[in-house]
Amino acid sequence: MRKFILFFCLISLFSCSSSNTDAEVVAITPSNLSVSAMVVGADFQNPNGDGSGTVNFKITATNATSYKILLGNGVTKELTDGNLAYTYLTAGTNTYVIYVSAYNSGKFVSTSITIKVLVGSSLVWSDEFNVDGAPDDTKWNFQTWDPGYVNEELQSYTTRVKNIKVEDGVLKITALKEDFGKGKFTSGRIESNGKFEFTYGTIVVRAKVPTGVGTWPAVWMLGGNIGSLGWPACGEIDILESVGKNLNQNHSSLHSPGRSGNTPDTGIITVPNSNTEFHIYKANWTATDIKFYVDDVLYYTFQNSDKFPFNKNFYLIVNLAMGGVWGGDVDPNFTSSTFEIDYIRVYN
Repeated sequence: MRKFILFFCLISLFSCSSSNTDAEVVAITPSNLSVSAMVVGADFQNPNGDGSGTVNFKITATNATSYKILLGNGVTKELTDGNLAYTYLTAGTNTYVIYVSAYNSGKFVSTSITIKVLVGSSLVWSDEFNVDGAPDDTKWNFQTWDPGYVNEELQSYTTRVKNIKVEDGVLKITALKEDFGKGKFTSGRIESNGKFEFTYGTIVVRAKVPTGVGTWPAVWMLGGNIGSLGWPACGEIDILESVGKNLNQNHSSLHSPGRSGNTPDTGIITVPNSNTEFHIYKANWTATDIKFYVDDVLYYTFQNSDKFPFNKNFYLIVNLAMGGVWGGDVDPNFTSSTFEIDYIRVYN
């Protein structure tokens, strides 16, 4: 009987020991990581693709359970099967360094490749302002508020036709000296938030600025997450911005945390006859830089990176302010002036 009990205990001990060993699963570091990238339409005559910007990635690795790919433009994708079709949107021929990691639990292995991709420029959004009346409400929201709401500005923004309308193929925002609500000036402001927001592209504006000391016209953009982050954490990109006291001078500026208000990220160019002739104001926005032009003359390049808030959706704003922290004192003889925009176009 004592021998039987001893035998049973030995068997039990062995069984428990075997069970513990089986429960210990050791992750194996992936190996043989391979990445291929096929740019759609690439051939001898078009080595960087057909302009669609689409690249088919195939990633394989022994013992990998998942993959992560950094696409070189600030976008990261996590995969389980190692296959990804991705379309780049920045127009032109661009070089991207692609970083790939293969994972198995806490173990991983990484590699990188470099690709060149051609993206043909195409129009993704525009307002040509060809229909008389109020601005297109499928594209724009009116902003209305009292003087002093931002920047110590003096105007009340209204929805009245006398302040903002489309006429003869042009958006016209008119600032008027008049008693209205809590102020003595009125004007207009429209925004595309909630109706059109985008990340990266080329924004082209054909416009003629108003006349008069105290005027402050602008075509600019704010980060779509301003509601949750506030300003300047959301980021601001100014494409066309001028003040009547410095006639024929355009500023393009970027505002971000620690670089807001009197930001150092500003370019200035002289624009002759800016209040009597239409000029073309353009921003080319990518993950690596934002370039500003007037009449195709490049005058400022901002070096973009992931440390700035300029790699996510932004929306468009068009307004004409009066006075304020930058517009300054208004000419006492000012009665009215109009900011005219022929079109706004956004290309990929």
